[in-house]
Amino acid sequence: MRNLLFGVSALLIPAAAQAQNVPTGRLPDTATPVAYRLDLAVDPEKPRFSGHTEIDVEVKAATRTLFLHGRDLKVSKAWAKAGGSTIAATYTQVHQLGVVRLDFARPLPAGKATLAFDYDAAFGDGAAGLYRIKVGDRYYAWTQFESIDARAAFPSFDEPGFKTPFTVTLTTPADDVAISNGAETGTAKAGGMVRHTYSVTEKLPTYLVAFAVGPFDVVEGTVPATPQRPTPLPLRIVATKGQKDKMAYALRETPRIVQLLENYFGSAFPFPKLDQIASPVMGGAMENAGAVVYDDTLLILDDASPTRQKQNFGMVVAHELGHQWFGDLVTPAWWDDIWLNESFANWIGYRIADEWRPELNIGVGAIDEALSAMDIDALKVGRPIREPIEDSGEIDSAFDAITYGKGGQVVAMVESYMGRDTFQKGVQLHLSRHARGNATADDFFGSLAEAAGDPRIVTSMKGFVDQQGVPVVDVRRAGNDLALSQKRYAAIGAGEVPATTWTIPFCVDNGGEKGCTLIDQPQGRMTIKGAGPLVPNAGGNGYYRFDLGDADWSALIAAAPRLPSGEALAAIDSLWASFRAGHAAPARLVEAAKAFVANPDSNAAVSGGSRLAELDRRGVVSGKGRDGLHRTLLATYLPKLAAIGFDPARGAHAKDSPDVQKLRTDLVTLVTRDAHDRSARAKLAAAATAYLGGNADALDPAFLGTALRVQVEDGGAPVAESLFERAMGSTDAYFRGRAVIAIAASGRPEVANWLIGKMGDQRLRSSEKVSIVNGITATLPTQPIGVDYLTANFEKLARETNLTSVNSMLSIPSAVCSVEQAGVLEAALKPQVAAFGRGALTLDRTIEKVRSCGALKAARGKEIDAAFAG
Repeated sequence: MRNLLFGVSALLIPAAAQAQNVPTGRLPDTATPVAYRLDLAVDPEKPRFSGHTEIDVEVKAATRTLFLHGRDLKVSKAWAKAGGSTIAATYTQVHQLGVVRLDFARPLPAGKATLAFDYDAAFGDGAAGLYRIKVGDRYYAWTQFESIDARAAFPSFDEPGFKTPFTVTLTTPADDVAISNGAETGTAKAGGMVRHTYSVTEKLPTYLVAFAVGPFDVVEGTVPATPQRPTPLPLRIVATKGQKDKMAYALRETPRIVQLLENYFGSAFPFPKLDQIASPVMGGAMENAGAVVYDDTLLILDDASPTRQKQNFGMVVAHELGHQWFGDLVTPAWWDDIWLNESFANWIGYRIADEWRPELNIGVGAIDEALSAMDIDALKVGRPIREPIEDSGEIDSAFDAITYGKGGQVVAMVESYMGRDTFQKGVQLHLSRHARGNATADDFFGSLAEAAGDPRIVTSMKGFVDQQGVPVVDVRRAGNDLALSQKRYAAIGAGEVPATTWTIPFCVDNGGEKGCTLIDQPQGRMTIKGAGPLVPNAGGNGYYRFDLGDADWSALIAAAPRLPSGEALAAIDSLWASFRAGHAAPARLVEAAKAFVANPDSNAAVSGGSRLAELDRRGVVSGKGRDGLHRTLLATYLPKLAAIGFDPARGAHAKDSPDVQKLRTDLVTLVTRDAHDRSARAKLAAAATAYLGGNADALDPAFLGTALRVQVEDGGAPVAESLFERAMGSTDAYFRGRAVIAIAASGRPEVANWLIGKMGDQRLRSSEKVSIVNGITATLPTQPIGVDYLTANFEKLARETNLTSVNSMLSIPSAVCSVEQAGVLEAALKPQVAAFGRGALTLDRTIEKVRSCGALKAARGKEIDAAFAG
């Protein structure tokens, strides 16, 4: 699961390359790969790796030239074998995205042929291609090939539509563990190295191939047999040395998730073994067939880990293992349908994780993620879920909140309307039809429609998939009916947005009586039964916002303590959307926060307060209004924290339910970071001091990040410098990440300037550099320091970190709130982004966010301040 965003411009294509019609999108159909043999020498202690690759191909017609992929590979020899003879070839990279032209000494004949290459290349230093990271005193190597980074490790036809078997051989240092997609079948000495061989894989696209090499710790087990799979499935958990004590959790819990997925899909796990592999810099996870790679913080945990970390484990593991069927077993024919892989996996990740551990309350996270996606989708600048991809540089634009949050919610909405059993039947039909092959979104739509016997399902889903924007449904009482109208949502400052109509599966609850209809016109009516508060978006599964009349808003807010979590979150989001559109008064937001704090769900209880705090963090509220906002937060949330108790010591609240534990963590953040309660801050600071002094039991991991931040905020530069050294020497990714963020987000200019001076420290990892600039920019007192560094060093930072960080980097200025600064940022960054060739859509979204926030402040700032100043 990756949230990466790329863009490309013609500026990257040399004029000569354009003249030669370099295929930067789909390759010509001159040749089709049918099998790969990869033989790589991988020593993570060295800066480069080497390889020999052979690709069996079917050549359509005799040719002197062939295009394929390879990026920054130093190819010493290339040739082809065909018809019993060898044909020399010249290998030339003709585009920096990794397009290669092979020119043959004489025509390559039609029919079967083998392409062969000898080469070497540099390891990457971030999660792209074949990369290496130093952990402790040793280097380790992993791969991350989605979307177009397999070409940085071996010459290839790097497209999802080409599925072939792979035969892999890895030659590594003798004491290293070496992993690939297939099961290891043997080892042999090769000089001072060891040669590892693996079983031939099922048919895979290049982006799902994987390797990992290093002195890993490994724990082994099995997934017991199931009705779908008569024999146990070999299972390993793999991580860098020193983390074995936190690998048992994943080994114990992964089997249950596999079994639940097998039951849902009605078929066995599609591959002969499963390795779950941890990497300290992934920042997410990747569904490589049978060899899934996760960020350390997702996979390395134990029973004492925070609720949120366990939630992330369950959801992401279910997401990535769901991909083994939906993505790996059945793969998109081209990148314009990668959205379906990720949207479906996001939906099933939450669904299966909720079944795995219901007490962790994971499922509601899907609604929370969808609501966040609505904020992106409400921008004028954007894209629909599904859009044509003509150029490889556009592929990673599909890996964003629109695909994951919006797409997952659209899948949930359609499932809710179809019914669980019917939808599951459609999914199983799709997988059975296209197993071991490729399929399109239209194939999936067809399977759902066939299962439902209702073609309107396809119409509804396509409307959300093919159109940009968030619907807002205005709901007004008209006797025993509801008058409904739909339009595209727009916030203050957005100006005119295109008129858009969706086919919306709309459900409303009225005092316990639920009714549903399909709204397929700009206006409509529905008859309702029951008496009580109107709850549009019943269940919270719909991808739309709503607005109500004043009396109905009052009734809905009054019902806040009794609303199910999904409905509560949807109501809070729609109220805030109404406020940002210029309708709901700021006083309504305060009223809602005070009402929803009584909701039993941790997410609903704090959502209103978190949104109020964001007004402060972005500078929307100022002066006396800011002080009043802090008082409001304390008056609303401090009693709630007192009621459930707060002791920062490790395990002090272990007997509480997971959701109460999470609620406490969120409340502590609100009252200490956002409302600056002195008593709670003093507790955290004392616990952090004791923890860093060697008492591991003084501070629960749930409070680690907040406690370290308080300590740096209070202690300044000396504490920051000491904590930085401690972090750089740590192999604990959870501690290290939170320490770096705590220093970056201290809000102290002297600390921020010192930390910027450390950006050249070789111990800093690529992801940490991005986190530092983000933390500094997200905090108002240091925001100018972060913005200045980013605008002055964008290209340098992008190239040093890795290309996949561009999206995250260009989202950093979203913390700014100013119409004027939007123009300054645009002038400073747009030329750099155009020249760099990536991130154009992300930057445009960021500029619109900055401008939109400034417009909100200008239009309603005095009103907001007045709401809190009294």
